Amino acid sequence: MSQAAIESQNPYRWVIVAAGGLLGCVAIGVMFSLPVLLRPIAEDTGWSTTGVSTAMTIGFLALAFASMIWGGLSDRFGPRIVVLAGSVLLAASMAAASRATSLIEFQLVFGLVVGAATAAIFAPMMACVTGWFETQRSLAVSLVSAGMGMAPMTMSPLAAWLVTDYDWRTTMLILAVIAAAIMIPASFLVRSPPALQSANAAPSPQAEPEMSVRQAVRTPQFVILLLTNFFCCATHSGPIFHTVSYAITCGIPMIAAVTIYSVEGLAGMGGRIAFGFLGDRFGAKNVLVTGLFLQAFGVLGYVFVSQLAGFYTVAVIVGFIYAGVMPLYAVIARENFPLKMMGTVIGGTAMAGSLGMATGPLLGGLLYDSFATYSWLYIGSWGMGLGAFLIAMAFKPFPKPQPAMAAA
Repeated sequence: MSQAAIESQNPYRWVIVAAGGLLGCVAIGVMFSLPVLLRPIAEDTGWSTTGVSTAMTIGFLALAFASMIWGGLSDRFGPRIVVLAGSVLLAASMAAASRATSLIEFQLVFGLVVGAATAAIFAPMMACVTGWFETQRSLAVSLVSAGMGMAPMTMSPLAAWLVTDYDWRTTMLILAVIAAAIMIPASFLVRSPPALQSANAAPSPQAEPEMSVRQAVRTPQFVILLLTNFFCCATHSGPIFHTVSYAITCGIPMIAAVTIYSVEGLAGMGGRIAFGFLGDRFGAKNVLVTGLFLQAFGVLGYVFVSQLAGFYTVAVIVGFIYAGVMPLYAVIARENFPLKMMGTVIGGTAMAGSLGMATGPLLGGLLYDSFATYSWLYIGSWGMGLGAFLIAMAFKPFPKPQPAMAAA
């Protein structure tokens, strides 16, 4: 049996998957505790809702631009030290944010530092997982993504429960302690892929393209991956953020309207697993392209619904698809770029995706304010979705280098 085949059956690879899912769930959950704590913070401090919300916008931008930096550091020093550093920084910055005495201090500490610390988990762990798997790779990264997707169903309710008994400062401090207690030990479970653990490791029979990081980021393949992820996330970010408000304008009570988001999230859990199996069976690029096409018409479906049952139906379709396609970018990156630069490449795609996510809330609000209807948001999202589909169609995998023939 070849060395690669032996490594691909190493049972520890599933420990890496579990650690990645757990780390991502806690990190994303801590960052996304802010929407839960928004009103208590504003009421206690007198800071404006817009001012407190701006911390989240800053957090998205920090997450975007820090992703490629953390990814590059994981390529150089290994994923464990990067994930450990991010875990410590995340817990410390949450504790510091809970002590903030001014709005600008809160925005800088929570937005810049918490956002940047959260970025230390996604790209390094996705890169690590793709390196551990030669088979079932799509399923593996989808399971890590599913763990991250559990955050709204675990950490957010925890934050809501805590803030009913404690003030927001104590709640954030407790979340910081929980993050440290879970993430720091879990970081020590992370190991570099076997192929990178030894400088003298035997080369894989699946030869990789020879290129430097500078060459890689200039390739059409890298640029197309970034653009596809940007437009993909821009497609669903507006609908995710504004659909509850849209449902309320249709006369649906707020309590019922909020459940649309929950339905979408639950559907997304199934989508991640299903698309993982499909990616392994039919190829990550083929499944991604198909998913992007379906996503475009899925978000357009919101234009034609006004009753709760219709919203649920579209939410199931959209949630299933958009959550399913997201892990496939890491798989395509691993199939086309050397393992030694996976952190940088996946960090780049994460950066593009985060920037795409930042566009939807703003553009959706502007469109609604201009036209007094959300229809143009969904039509615009449909157009962006078609753009993502067409860009993805242009992706051409690198020719596979042929391994040298053994001497006769």
